[in-house]
This record gives sequence, C-alpha cells and structure tokens, in this order.
Amino acid sequence: MASQHDEATSVVDRFPAKHLAKPEIRPLPEPPRSTWRIIGPGIIAAGVGLASGEFILFPYIASQVGLVFVWAAMVGLVTQFFLNMEIERYTLATGETALTGFSRFWRHWGLVFAILALFANLWPGWASSSATMVTYLWGGSVTWITVGMLLAIGLILTLAPVVYVVLERAEMVKVAAVLVLLLVGAFAAVSADAWADVPTIVTGATVPTELGVALLLGALAFAGAGGGQNLVQSNWIRDKGFGMGKYVPRIKSPVTGQPEAAPSTGFIFEPTDEHLGRWRSWWRLANREQLYTFVLITFLTILFTSLLAYSTVYGRDDVTNDIGFLQTEGDVLAAEVGSWFGSFFWIIGAFSLFCAALGIVDYSARLVADVIKTSYAQHVKESTLYFAVVWVLVLVGCVIMLSGSAQPLVLLVISACVGGLMMFIYSILLLVLNRRVLPDQIKIRGFRVAVLGWSVALFGVLSVLTIIDQARKLLGD
Repeated sequence: MASQHDEATSVVDRFPAKHLAKPEIRPLPEPPRSTWRIIGPGIIAAGVGLASGEFILFPYIASQVGLVFVWAAMVGLVTQFFLNMEIERYTLATGETALTGFSRFWRHWGLVFAILALFANLWPGWASSSATMVTYLWGGSVTWITVGMLLAIGLILTLAPVVYVVLERAEMVKVAAVLVLLLVGAFAAVSADAWADVPTIVTGATVPTELGVALLLGALAFAGAGGGQNLVQSNWIRDKGFGMGKYVPRIKSPVTGQPEAAPSTGFIFEPTDEHLGRWRSWWRLANREQLYTFVLITFLTILFTSLLAYSTVYGRDDVTNDIGFLQTEGDVLAAEVGSWFGSFFWIIGAFSLFCAALGIVDYSARLVADVIKTSYAQHVKESTLYFAVVWVLVLVGCVIMLSGSAQPLVLLVISACVGGLMMFIYSILLLVLNRRVLPDQIKIRGFRVAVLGWSVALFGVLSVLTIIDQARKLLGD
C-alpha cells in the first residue's frame, strides 16, 4: 500500500502547480465496448471543418489545375489526425483541456490562444457566406439574412439543454446532407472523364506553384480544421465523456438546463495494471473514432467536391477563389444536370456553411470560457461564461453586418496568418506537455514524437510563408 501511495504522489507531482492546483487522484472510468458508443467529436470536427476550404478552396484548385493537388488533403489530414490525438491524449488522461495544460507552464498561454481565435473568427464570414448562397436560391438581402442566422445561432446554443448534444446532432445532419449531395453528384454530375482521371491524384501529384505557394500550403495544412478548432477537440471529447473527462460537468443552458459548478483543474489516475489496461482501450477507441469520422469524412468530401468542380468548371477563366465560385459552379450544374441539382447544391452549401458558423461560434466561446474559468475566474460557472461569450460574438457580428462596412484589411491579414501560427506554437507545447507532465506509461513517444516534430516544421514554414505573402500584399509589392 505504501508503494502505491508513493507512486500516486509522484504522478501528481509531475504537474506544474505554480499557476494551477494539482489534479485530484481518481480512477479511470471503464471504456465502452464499442467505438460506436463514442462516435461524435470527430463528426463535429469534420462538420465544423467542412466549410470554405472543402467547398471553395480545393474545388477551386481542381478547377484550375485538375486533380493533381488532392494528395495534399490527405497529407494535411493525417498530420491533423496525429495533432488531434495528442490534444485528446492529455484530456483523456486528466479531464483538463490542452489549454489548461498549457496554462500550467505559463498562466497566460490560454489567453493568447483565445485572443488569436477571436481575431480569426470575429468577422461573421461563414454566416454571411451561407446567407449569400441563400440569395442564389431566393434572393433577398445578405445583410438581413446573416443577422437572422446569427440570432438563430445564439438561440440554438442558448436554449439547448446540453449544448454538446445539439451541436453533435446538427453536425451529424450536416455531414449526412453533404454525403447525400456527393453521392447524388457522383452519379449525376461527375463525368466519366473525371472518374478516369482519378489516378492522376497519385500519378500526376505535383505542387502547382502558379497558384501561389501560400495558397497551396494553406490548403494542405488546413484541410478539415485548423487554428483554434483543433484545440477544442479537448472540450468536445470531454463533453462526450471520454476517459477522465467523464468527471467534468457538461455545458448546460441557463434557460432549459441546470448548469453545474466544476473545478477549474482536472484529475489523474494511478498507473496500475488495471488502469493502464483501461487506458489502452480508451486510446484505441479514441484513435478509431477520429480516424473513421474526421479523417475519412473530410477526405471523401474534398475528393468529391474536387471531382464535381473538375467535371463542371475546369478550364473556365471566370471562376474566383471566393464565395462567387459556388454561384458559378451551381449555374453550370443547373445547366448541365438540371435546375434541380443546381438548387440542391446551393441548399446543401448554405446549410453546410450555416452549421460551420454554428460550430465556430461554439468553439470560440468554449475556448474563451475555458480560459477565463481556469486562470482568471475560478469561482464562476463555465456555462455562464460560455453563454456570455456566445452572445457577444453574435451581437458583434450583427453590428458588423448592419454597419455595412467591408471586412477590414487588418482582420483579413490576421485571419490568414493566425491559424498556422497557433498550430506551430501549440504543436511545440503539446510535445512538451505530453512528455513532461503525463506518467511515463502513457506519455507520447516514438513515432508520434516524430510526427509532432513534422507538425512543428510544417506549420512553422506555413506561418512564415503566409506572413511574408500577406505582408507583400499589405505593402502593395
């Protein structure tokens, strides 16, 4: 018994306690017997991530150079898979988010990431893009439709008894709708010639630098998610009850739910044979869930939207790398397949971008609420902070749209630079956190250390190239 006590104490003592209290010792909960029981966080990640990159960026590249750059999506997704799993590793083991882990080294790390995420997502670009696609169908004012969507997002997140549940269901419906679009499009719109060219994804793989190195690296690195979204994988698996996250109350509505108080720090289990057996089961299940949902769904979406664009608008000189691309593609689909399919394409696109906006407001609010609760206001319920941030984001978005102003250049520059910079920094922090703090039996090691080293290099290069590219544009060079 004495040796077990000493071992448990040493496990707790690995956690830096200068800024936050040490975690509490608790048993690791039993894992479920089936992967299906924990399906959800990866689908949310895929659903939120299926936005402009999957509907505009990769299809735009395919419309310009064919399928020769689709390989980059898999490289980016595989990198993000391992990055997400290291974020999940810490939360599975402690119930704390990765941001809380970072804050153990320096109290303000969480605040840095929260501010960067807010700057990147402050402008309601996803909601306005969804509203723009609605106007392709039925006309109307983009401004007022966007305001309506933003208010709807605020109400959906506020009135849901358990926020995670409604978010999971919304993103599952979105993913299902997108997959139906792709399935119908595969038979109705993708030409035989396009199918015949699928092998060029491998045989003709290249880097079409004529489109701009920064654009291509951005497509590679941010396929599926990127920036702050990856960090919130911690919050989503915790709300789903993964591992030690089962001890942390979920965010509940102050109107229809019963928010609970929770400690700002987490838990850790004794590395006994029983607990390590449970850990191995949790780790296998979490890896499968992320691989079967986030990676697979996102890659299939990028592949088929690229095929759809390649079949319809390849070689045209009137397509642009913005929301107007979807209007051109929808018009061509309506002309070549039938007006029903053009409308179907826009409906699914509008719904998809709306759900992306819903998820982005959710994860931005989760980041900020988690940081404030952990490091600055430990006596306040995280649910209260979450809903306050949700409505700040919604109301700021409404004011921006009603002001009629164009997106400030500085925010465009920040949005372009911040994602890669965030991922570069937290790839390093994850490597340190999961080697220095977690028990030896479950810390990151071997191949995954090498992959995280690759992530540091990839996002470091991306950040430098993007900042240089945006600086030249800003200076008019």
